[in-house]
Amino acid sequence: MKRREELDKYHDFSEAELLAETVRLKESLFRLKFKLALGEVDAVKRIRDEKKSLARLQTLSRQRQPRADKAAAK
Repeated sequence: MKRREELDKYHDFSEAELLAETVRLKESLFRLKFKLALGEVDAVKRIRDEKKSLARLQTLSRQRQPRADKAAAK
C-alpha cells in the first residue's frame, strides 16, 4: 500500500481502531521476528514495512493527544 493511501486510511480511524491496529501490528512484528530468527521466512521487507506502519500509527496517535487534552481543558 502506498504511504499516502495508508495515511489517509489511518486518519479515518477512531482512537479505539488506532489502538487495535497498533496492537495487531505489534503482534505481527513479534511473530515475524520470531520466524526470522528461526529461519522459517525471509521477511525483512515485510518487517520493515510493518515497523514503518506502526510508527505512523503511533505518530498519529500522539498528534491527536494534545487536541484531546486542549478540548478537555476548555
